[in-house]
Amino acid sequence: MIPVQLILKNFLSYRDASLDFSGLHTACICGSNGAGKSSLLEAITWAIWGESRAATEDDVIHSGSKEVRVDFTFENNQQKYRVIRTRIRGGTGVLEFQIETPSGFRPLTGKGVRATQDVILEHIKLDYDTFINSAYLRQGRADEFMLKRPAERKEILAELLKLNQYDELEQRAKESANQLKARAEELERSLEGMKTQLQQREVTQTQRSDLASELNQLQQVQAFENIQLQSLQVVQHQRQNWEQQLGFVRQQYHNLNQDCDRLQQEQSAVKSQLADLAGILQQEAQIKAGYIQHQSLQSQEEALTAKFAEYTRAQQSRQQQQQQLTKQIQELERQLQQAQAQLEALLQQEREIQQTLTKSGEVEAALAQLAAARQHVAHLDELQMRVTPLLKQRLSLQSQLDRTHAGLVARIEQLQATENQLQRQQGRQPQLQQAVMDVGVQIEELEKKRVYLQRVQEKGQERRHFIERLQAHQRDYEKLIGELEQKLQMLQTPNALCPLCERPLDEHHWDRVVDKTETELQDTQGQFWVVREQMAVSDREIQVLRQEYREISQQLAAYDALREQRGQLAAQLQATSDVEEQLELIAAEKEHLERSLHAGSYAPEKQAELQQLDQYLQQLNYDEQNHALARSEVERWRWAEIKLQQIKDATKRQGQLAARKPELQSHIDQLEVRIEQEQTDSDLAIKITDLDRYITEIGYNAEQHNQARIAIRQTQSWELRYQQLLSSQQQYPQLQARWQELEASKNSRLAQRQTLTVQIEDFVQQLEATANPTSQIQALEQQLQIRRRELDEKIAKLGRLDELAHQLETLQIQYEQQQQLLQSCKQEYRVYQELVVAFGKKGIQALMIENVLPQLEAETNQLLSRLSANQLHVQFITQKAGRNSKSTKKNVKLIDTLDILIADAKGTRAYETYSGGEAFRINFAIRLALAKLLAQRAGAALQLLIVDEGFGTQDAEGCDRLIAAINAISADFACILTVTHMPHLKEAFQARIEVNKSQQGSQIRLLI
Repeated sequence: MIPVQLILKNFLSYRDASLDFSGLHTACICGSNGAGKSSLLEAITWAIWGESRAATEDDVIHSGSKEVRVDFTFENNQQKYRVIRTRIRGGTGVLEFQIETPSGFRPLTGKGVRATQDVILEHIKLDYDTFINSAYLRQGRADEFMLKRPAERKEILAELLKLNQYDELEQRAKESANQLKARAEELERSLEGMKTQLQQREVTQTQRSDLASELNQLQQVQAFENIQLQSLQVVQHQRQNWEQQLGFVRQQYHNLNQDCDRLQQEQSAVKSQLADLAGILQQEAQIKAGYIQHQSLQSQEEALTAKFAEYTRAQQSRQQQQQQLTKQIQELERQLQQAQAQLEALLQQEREIQQTLTKSGEVEAALAQLAAARQHVAHLDELQMRVTPLLKQRLSLQSQLDRTHAGLVARIEQLQATENQLQRQQGRQPQLQQAVMDVGVQIEELEKKRVYLQRVQEKGQERRHFIERLQAHQRDYEKLIGELEQKLQMLQTPNALCPLCERPLDEHHWDRVVDKTETELQDTQGQFWVVREQMAVSDREIQVLRQEYREISQQLAAYDALREQRGQLAAQLQATSDVEEQLELIAAEKEHLERSLHAGSYAPEKQAELQQLDQYLQQLNYDEQNHALARSEVERWRWAEIKLQQIKDATKRQGQLAARKPELQSHIDQLEVRIEQEQTDSDLAIKITDLDRYITEIGYNAEQHNQARIAIRQTQSWELRYQQLLSSQQQYPQLQARWQELEASKNSRLAQRQTLTVQIEDFVQQLEATANPTSQIQALEQQLQIRRRELDEKIAKLGRLDELAHQLETLQIQYEQQQQLLQSCKQEYRVYQELVVAFGKKGIQALMIENVLPQLEAETNQLLSRLSANQLHVQFITQKAGRNSKSTKKNVKLIDTLDILIADAKGTRAYETYSGGEAFRINFAIRLALAKLLAQRAGAALQLLIVDEGFGTQDAEGCDRLIAAINAISADFACILTVTHMPHLKEAFQARIEVNKSQQGSQIRLLI
């Protein structure tokens, strides 16, 4: 990947910036700390992979901006590409990917950001992790690889080669193997249970045959009893029919008795009603006279009611007319009050205007003072415009000097803290040595216990195997004892046969066979108890071994922690070797910084510029306090302008009031005349007078009306009695006819009752002549119910046996299937065990490292020969001979390692014995070889190299060595970018990318 152009908008510290990489081969990105050098590299990685140092995605957006956009054009495999990534704060991002064609850039963007990201990775064949470990040489990675112990170097190499995926595969293979093992054990337990259940098949078949025979006999008995029950039920059914008919006839007889009683009661009621009606009919003349008097009073009351309605309507109309007249007069009075209030307000305004016009002389004097104050403020405003940018510039210079001072103080404090830490670390060296020795002794003791633990485990396994053999012997003896006891039981029966030849035994041979069998039984029982005793002893031995195993395992729990502690202590001890040299360097740098602070000799250019600004500001003699006082003077006399405008408005208002006052007075006089006219001569007043005259003509008397209502209420009862007379005249003949009908019905029902009495006597005689079989039926039904329950139980039992037989058949099929599944699980378990070994540290990972190291060694030596003029050579050793304290010369074991042997013209020496320049070239060559190797494994060519190896931590000679190393390998790369904040290194590079930070954001300037 070769950069061509980078365009930034609102990215981190940049607002609007662009950088053209065309023609750049080896360039330096320089600038002060915090200027935005690293942000350029962050913009490249964010554009291509969406990765940066920001904690959240919105943090890459410039402070105060809403959107970020990075446009990056690069060349890869002789093809030019363009990536545009944008994001809105609080929203989603957009990613575009384009490829250059003769007609311009053509889009390759996928459906969504993730799909487009996959297309980019497919074309450049380089992910983010591989890029930062190959094309981006970060500070400390080469030293970290060289200074680690040989065993830890393999871990670093495995991390860079991304072999941790095989650790995940190994863990997954272990989990699968454990699951298969547990599944196999579960299947074995299930098969053992199935085998026990399948032994019940023959017993189940015998039980089914016996139960079917019993069911057949019970069903025949039940059929005979059912026939007897049916014959008895026929007799009972005939008796029930007669009883139902008898009950029905008796119910009819009862109903007839009730009807006769009801008819007798109705006849009595009708007779009583006839007597009442006859009494009413005898008062016919008196009732008619009272009714005629009541109708005459009603006619008088209706005439008075009509007069009352007309009187009420006239009163309501007069009240409405009076309300309208009152409302009109009130409206005119309200208008009169408003006009009088307006006239009074005009008079009050005339008095106020006269008071305002008396202050015109005082206002003219104040206006002169206001003009002079404004002229003074204008002069001070002009002076302020000249002074303000100078003050901002002075504030910026002072801020830069303060930051420089604070940076020097912070650096001194950092150096002091580092010095204190190194001194403490140097003082802890004897303690670390003693701690390493103590931990080593503890680890050696625990290793002995591990060996003894293995022996305890082996002994426990031996005891378990012995118990298994004893259990097999015990089962054989139990079987033999059962057979011998069965033989003795058979010999106890009369005329027993020989157990072997099945011939009759005489008394002599019978005694011999019994004695021999009893002797054999006693011997077998003795051997059986010996086996039981041996098993008990073995169980106790296993319990003791388990207890001992648990105790030793608890003691070995700290073994891994001690080994880790020993490694950490060894690393700390190794890190204290260069402490003294570092302390000297820190002391020299701290002394230099303290002299600069004490003498104030830091940032001389800024201090000189600040002094010139102070002199010029003193010449201008601008005072912010005087400026503020002048503004307050202007504000103090501003009231004169306001008063002048008030005087002008008062003069204009005075003329308007003089024209308005006669109009209001005329309007008031007119309203007073209209009010008098409305009260006497208006249409409403005339209508009210006419209505008063009409009410008098009606002549309605309320007392007379009330007396008529009382008289009507007193004669109201005659109207009711008249209605009763009319009703009696109509009902009397009807009731006479009804009484005759009731008499005829009663006689008919008495005749029917006599007929039903004869039928009841006939049914009673038939029932007495027939026997009742109810008790026999109940006894037979109980017997059938008991037999039915017995049949149900046996049928249910037969069903359970059938179900059991079917389950055993299904179980047999499952047994065979699970046997096949068990074999498959065991086979897969063996496969996953082999995969665990293959994916482990000593499998594919070790093989890949072994294959990679020769390539890494060849690439390192090729680069190192160019950097050292063929003076240095590196060799990687992956195995070496190891021997413990108890080993002999014949007992030599190879152990895994990653030693690095370095040879020069004087021979092979340790890495620590080489000078700083040689060690740096070795580190640089190994780190660059690793970068090339990672890029090749990713399928991409390493065309871009970014070096950030820490110029700030190198002395002048170290910086020169790094620049010389970069120049030596520059032909291998299309573009090399170095990052530094040290100004004196800029001249070592022909092309420079200078980054400066201002109020408008970071700015880029390219110098070639």
